[in-house]
Amino acid sequence: MTKKTAGRWRIKNEELHSQQQGNCLTEYLPSDMGKGHSTLFPLDQDLNYIETHYQPSQDLAILTRIDQQNPRLVVTLGIQGQSRFVDAQGREITFNEGYTSISAFSSSIGERQYQANNPMAQVRFSMSKSWLSRYFGENTATRFFNKNGINLISYKPISNTALIATRQLLNCDPDNPVKHVFMHGQAMSILAAEMGHLWQDVQNISPVFSQKDQAIAQTARSILLNEYKNPPSVAELSKRVGTNQFKLKQLFHHFFNTTPYGLLLEIRMKTAYQLLESSRCHIDVAAAHVGYNHASNFSTAFSKYFGISPGNIAKNHTSKP
Repeated sequence: MTKKTAGRWRIKNEELHSQQQGNCLTEYLPSDMGKGHSTLFPLDQDLNYIETHYQPSQDLAILTRIDQQNPRLVVTLGIQGQSRFVDAQGREITFNEGYTSISAFSSSIGERQYQANNPMAQVRFSMSKSWLSRYFGENTATRFFNKNGINLISYKPISNTALIATRQLLNCDPDNPVKHVFMHGQAMSILAAEMGHLWQDVQNISPVFSQKDQAIAQTARSILLNEYKNPPSVAELSKRVGTNQFKLKQLFHHFFNTTPYGLLLEIRMKTAYQLLESSRCHIDVAAAHVGYNHASNFSTAFSKYFGISPGNIAKNHTSKP
């Protein structure tokens, strides 16, 4: 129910009048509150485009509750005016004309605030973590969601490239038979222009690890050295040493310049090489000794790792006087 508190009209998001037209959903501001609508266009399964135009007749707050099982990243381009989002903890993000704001969230309760008689226009792109992983890589995507709630990741002036593409997007002919393809293409151009620096920023980050982190890495390495025949999965190994998979992979890269799987493969291959070189054992025996159920899989991995087949190692040993 609409109510007025502290000189501001408040309305729940679900109280807005909505209209579905094809795949697009438009929500309208009640006429007694001024003019305004917001339209959501699904561009693909993991990417939505939202176009918003508001001019309330009085200060307005739209109460929202966002509960996403999968975290989302939102890129907001301020085309005209200003708005704010304030969550239940009082954290605030301001969206200004001429600026691109990039924020990440998993769930949130708060309100979108608009100023009386001030026209406001924004375009937003909401994308899932899987979309980000597809284009930025899983490790980079994970970095965007390392905190709970809503977090402002970037705030920069809109680039000229994005501004031109946005104007073309806003002026798109609704009757154009290839409208969806055009919108998707413009959206990708905008996101490439406005998100490119995120990838560069992440790549330039050098994590600082403590002595505790080093101890965790050494413990995980010892487990793989002792249990290479029947090793734990990365998930199990992370749990045993008291960290998560992403952090464990970071630690292995930093301290050992490899991955947990890469270290396991190194241990297995070098152990098998020593065994074949120093004894008369059959390839099947060497394969079983380092945890391979099938000698053919072992031979393929060994040949790829050393550039020579295990049979040649065994043959060279037996041919020695």
